[in-house]
Amino acid sequence: MGKHVGEQSIKYDKPPQIIATATVVGPKEGEGPLARYFDKILPDVKIDSDTWESAESGLAKQGVELAVAKAGLNLADIQYIFAGDLLNQGIGSTYGIRSLERPYFGLFAACSTIGEAMTLGGAFVDGGFAERIVVAVSSHFCAAEKTFRFPLGMGNQRTPTSSWTVTGDGAYVIQQHDASKQSPAIVGSTAGKIVDFGIKDLTNMGAAMAPAAADTIIRHFEDFNTRPSDYDMIITGDLGHYGYELLKKLLADKGFDITGNSTDCGIEIFDKEQQDTHAGGSGPACSAITLAAYFLPKLQRGEIKRVLFVPTGALMNATSAAQGETIPCIAHAVVIESGVREKH
Repeated sequence: MGKHVGEQSIKYDKPPQIIATATVVGPKEGEGPLARYFDKILPDVKIDSDTWESAESGLAKQGVELAVAKAGLNLADIQYIFAGDLLNQGIGSTYGIRSLERPYFGLFAACSTIGEAMTLGGAFVDGGFAERIVVAVSSHFCAAEKTFRFPLGMGNQRTPTSSWTVTGDGAYVIQQHDASKQSPAIVGSTAGKIVDFGIKDLTNMGAAMAPAAADTIIRHFEDFNTRPSDYDMIITGDLGHYGYELLKKLLADKGFDITGNSTDCGIEIFDKEQQDTHAGGSGPACSAITLAAYFLPKLQRGEIKRVLFVPTGALMNATSAAQGETIPCIAHAVVIESGVREKH
């Protein structure tokens, strides 16, 4: 079974493998630079639903079912589902997954939920408590705006630092390690601490989350005795253009230079100039679908060998800002390695 490393990290003895993923996205995401990599692009954000919330539940259900099908499995082959979203009490995932009749763990780490799910689900698999699981997260632009900012009908002007919540679902099938397969494997993870720099601006989430990302990344390097150069890519979650620049500065101040081998999913998912998304993408689905659609295939082909995936999340709710609270944030880091063996 995996072991505890340093202050906040886990190293898996038999690294769980990601054998299939599914990415279901909305029309705006389907117009972005990663469009050709997504499994399914929906023509309408309503998804034949009466509400934005039920539309998100539809995304959650489709993502899980598609990932399982792509793995060549049936739902009965999945022991547990670990899933989460941004909506009140996780209803996006709960209402979407309820008809699947599989044991379910509802998670919340805001936009970093996929990192939490991969960490906890990976521990379940490595520990022998499950042979196969699904981890999945969803988000929906319209539902998130309605919940955390302003209903779209009000037509509020967006600030330059505001991000665009991704409409989509990312689902992963994770199974026990099989040496005969060359699937990407989760070899370790670093759980984040809650970091709060006193920011209250809901339209500048990148600035709020960047300190949490820096804290987790530095702790990861210390726990595993690694440096940025030990990773082909360091991929953060939803910092966007402004938060990502702040992260690089925070790390540089501590002696870590990630300028040559890092990016942020919130930057990759949209075309800033053509799609008018200001700071970039956000939401649980942002990092989940970008990793699944774009980076994991590179690991699968052996084009890159090792990545540090660090999704980030803001742990407030719909009323905390109105009560004058600051925005506490967190980031969870996951190390994923290619299963492709070197030829000799």
